[in-house]
Amino acid sequence: MPKADLVFTNGPVHTGDPARTRATSLAVTGERITAVGHDEVRELIGPGTEVVDLAGRLLIPGFQDAHVHAVYGGTELAECDLSETVGVSDYLRRVAEFAAAHPDRSWITGSGWSLESFDGGLPTRQLLDSVVADRPVYLLNRDHHGAWANTRALELAGLTGETPDPADGRIEREPDGTPSGMLQEGATALVSRHVPPTSAADRLAGLLRAQRLLHSLGITGWQDALLGEFNGQPDPSDAYLAAARAGTLTARVIGALWWDRARGAEQIPELIARREELNAGRFRAGAVKIMQDGIAENFTAALSSPYLDGCGCATANSGLSFVDPDALRGFVTELDALDFQVHFHALGDRAVREALDAVEAARAANGHRGTRHHLAHLQVVHPGDLPRFARLGAIANIQPLWAAHEPQMDELTIPFLGPERAAWQYPFGDLLRAGATLAAGSDWPVSSPDPLAGIHVAVNRMEPEATDGRVFLPEQRLDLATAIAAYTAGSAHVNGFDDAGSLRAGHLADLVVLDRDVFAAPAAEIASAGVEQTYVGGRLVYSAV
Repeated sequence: MPKADLVFTNGPVHTGDPARTRATSLAVTGERITAVGHDEVRELIGPGTEVVDLAGRLLIPGFQDAHVHAVYGGTELAECDLSETVGVSDYLRRVAEFAAAHPDRSWITGSGWSLESFDGGLPTRQLLDSVVADRPVYLLNRDHHGAWANTRALELAGLTGETPDPADGRIEREPDGTPSGMLQEGATALVSRHVPPTSAADRLAGLLRAQRLLHSLGITGWQDALLGEFNGQPDPSDAYLAAARAGTLTARVIGALWWDRARGAEQIPELIARREELNAGRFRAGAVKIMQDGIAENFTAALSSPYLDGCGCATANSGLSFVDPDALRGFVTELDALDFQVHFHALGDRAVREALDAVEAARAANGHRGTRHHLAHLQVVHPGDLPRFARLGAIANIQPLWAAHEPQMDELTIPFLGPERAAWQYPFGDLLRAGATLAAGSDWPVSSPDPLAGIHVAVNRMEPEATDGRVFLPEQRLDLATAIAAYTAGSAHVNGFDDAGSLRAGHLADLVVLDRDVFAAPAAEIASAGVEQTYVGGRLVYSAV
């Protein structure tokens, strides 16, 4: 009997395989799993076999992130980081320190600040001017749907009180019409197009930096949710292609090509050409990303009825549908016929319905082609649309970290949705009960890329650091096995890796060793677990020791 290259023993092993959910040993030969079981697997140990004694640590399938922006995230790690705090004084201190440490930078750029830090989610140019006035400053917020700019940046971009709002965004203004320093959605491009672009070398370094981080969190593959130029940011595709050709891309990556919402079907031949070009090593670009709406916190998520104002009265604003819904159905039908997967950003209930309508039109015209269209974010879902996911084969791509009480939810979202719609938010449990396939992702750098943190919130509907005991819509909690499956088998399904996501003979040996058995610990401790080893195709790509 041929001996294995690698054997894990003295489990537990969580397989994600319904036929054998738990085992104690697993063998790997080459890139693939060759046996899963118990003592009989030890017979595959030979003189050249590497043996990993789990010693009670948990072996699980490798995590996959179904919605992430890895190159952007890795590049931003080298910029001014405003995450991990919500204090305005901390923001200003970090900006001042970064500017002082980088006197040669013509622009100060960064990201990570939170809307909740400012009244109404609206920072001002004057605050940034107080620490850096001589150079332009441009800082994306945590969700990357808005940006904070100082006066110098606004001046260099030519923004004045007479500058009109773009069709897909809004310039926040002072009482006399002067831009106040906060830019929403497409308005960010008015300034970002003047920011010196990152170089190809910067983007490649950012990708490799991101890959190291993601592997350290147990992530073995992902779908990059935006390949293309967006709001003045350069296309990250070249970094993936360079790394794939050089063999330094150790993760399995699917790219979603950006759908230019200012154009129509005339861009489809370009997408076909890019799909052919962007295909090397462990990288391919077979999806198209359509951003159908914005976000709830700045009132651009598309709702079926108007937002409320601070007094609880209906406004005239129901958010934005970036692509005309009638045109969307035709675009998706054509993309589906060409075997593109469509990756929707659909956050409000109207956007969710418009995306499902488009998938339904494609199914009616083309039948079920195995294109695995998926809707990401799903913050507000009308109950009447829940059964459509299973019926249409539309995958629910969830970002669990957002499904918790925190200031951005409690202060900037719930009051403006009203109680009925607030109860429709992040309906993970209802989607599961309605038969939907769940995949999961982080949207990093919008939020943490740590799958264990996301799994913690999916199970508890509370942030890991929460101390007040408030559970956000507890009926929407997932059990631990289901939450892990969303980050493994579910995301592998979205990404087209049918031979990954569960541990069974013949599957790819994409594996993660956790420092404990999370199934044996209280649910409140899930996020405390850590990753000790990550393997892709049987190759060790991360070790904590």
